[in-house]
Amino acid sequence: MKFFRAILIGLIIWVLGVSIFLLSYFFPIMKDLDFQANLILSLAVLPLVWVGAWTYYQKSGTTHGLKLGMVLFATSALMDALVTVPYLMAPFGGSYYSFFTAPGFWLIGTEFIITTVLFWYFRVKSESGRTVNT
Repeated sequence: MKFFRAILIGLIIWVLGVSIFLLSYFFPIMKDLDFQANLILSLAVLPLVWVGAWTYYQKSGTTHGLKLGMVLFATSALMDALVTVPYLMAPFGGSYYSFFTAPGFWLIGTEFIITTVLFWYFRVKSESGRTVNT
């Protein structure tokens, strides 16, 4: 696995995801802006992670999608712990506990992993014949 490449792609996905999340507050469509932002983020994560996986596998990477998905999600979760919660959530009454126990956070994490596994299955495995252990 090209670990630093995966982390860099995870950072790019995180920056774009946080930007989309914050921008959604400027276009109020629903009464509950927090729900709107989470909904938009959960929809935006799918193409962001798909393109991130595509970018990772461009350099002949054959790492299983589950491993890549976990690294991408772990990178985003770490950045959320270092930046999102203390600078974007805590000033408005949020806490680490409320952020990391929210079902939306884990839904998005599941999307990260499932999207990379599906990308790997349809775009990489069929070409390389790799399995989890190879």
